[in-house]
Amino acid sequence: MKTIQLIRQNNNDWQYVSPKLDLKKPLVLVFGNRFALEEPSLYDDVRALFPDGEIIFGSACAEISSNTVNENSITITAIEFEKSHFLVKNSNILSKDMDSLETGKDLINQFPTEGLKYVFVVSEGSFVNGSQLTKGMNIAIDENIIITGGLCGDDERFEKTIAGYNENPKPGEIIAIGFYGDTLDISFSIYGGWTPFGPERIVTKSEGNTLYELDGKPALDLYKSYLGDKAKDLPGAALLYPLNVTSEHENQSIVRSILNIDEANNAVILAGDIAENAKVQLMMTNVDNIANASERAAQQALDLRTTKPELAMLVSCIGRKLVLDQRVEEEIEEVIEVLGKDTTISGFYSYGEIAPFHGEVSCQLHNQTMTITLISE
Repeated sequence: MKTIQLIRQNNNDWQYVSPKLDLKKPLVLVFGNRFALEEPSLYDDVRALFPDGEIIFGSACAEISSNTVNENSITITAIEFEKSHFLVKNSNILSKDMDSLETGKDLINQFPTEGLKYVFVVSEGSFVNGSQLTKGMNIAIDENIIITGGLCGDDERFEKTIAGYNENPKPGEIIAIGFYGDTLDISFSIYGGWTPFGPERIVTKSEGNTLYELDGKPALDLYKSYLGDKAKDLPGAALLYPLNVTSEHENQSIVRSILNIDEANNAVILAGDIAENAKVQLMMTNVDNIANASERAAQQALDLRTTKPELAMLVSCIGRKLVLDQRVEEEIEEVIEVLGKDTTISGFYSYGEIAPFHGEVSCQLHNQTMTITLISE
């Protein structure tokens, strides 16, 4: 495997942050600030750098590279696979009548199944119901195939997200990269580092990803009472206080971010589905817990391997970035410390992370986690 990384800020020239190499038919991952990705000439600019590359774009709350966390910029990671190969498929949820489950099934069903070992997903993050998307992908996939990835981001604006495959990025796009090869070694792990606090309440009314009532009381009123003075900063303030959700039919609890509020119905809009009768508890964290969780995720993923990782795909949550603030690089530094500087690191800060629970196979939508996938040939 050969890799190179480049960064561009403020529409300046591309800067190589790793030794320049000539790559053959590379996978080209382009993560960046949404405004930067909307530059009309972007696709042509990247195509000029990689004439025979397969180019995937995704808007991000920040980009993750082998050196640092990049903000308000565009970061490219280009990868040449020497012993394995990949295929790229895409679907657009806007053309699927906003049906996230069917979009997920359609996306995975496009892949030939023979030899498929792993799928990495870059999904738009504005319209998609991530819970239904992952459910659809699980329906379509063979049980021994790992799926990880994330939902694109738009910083704290929550205006729109964009993605694209071999064209300028646009709304609604969901892209999947399927990896094939007997020599591929894939491992993954997730970790959060958030701690539940306060009383546990029961979801008494919900629909899809909208939470209306807890213990028979309006969910938004309860949430505002917990936040106190911070309630005036909703919905952004909610990213610092996600919900720990324990459903009747799940073995493990899952973290859900609040992405928006519905004042008219006294409800909160979550990043994924929440079932009635689920138990809910507020969560909080601090910088040290976030950094330690990233280290544990890297170590867990590494412990599952027999070969040294060549590439690490990291997807972390915007809520973690807000907690870390100016210390955002610390959780990436913890990962680098575990994996070593010989492993190329690529990824982005997202509106939702896609991966199975540790020790399981079916992928789920997560919030507020660090998701790490390690790849080698």
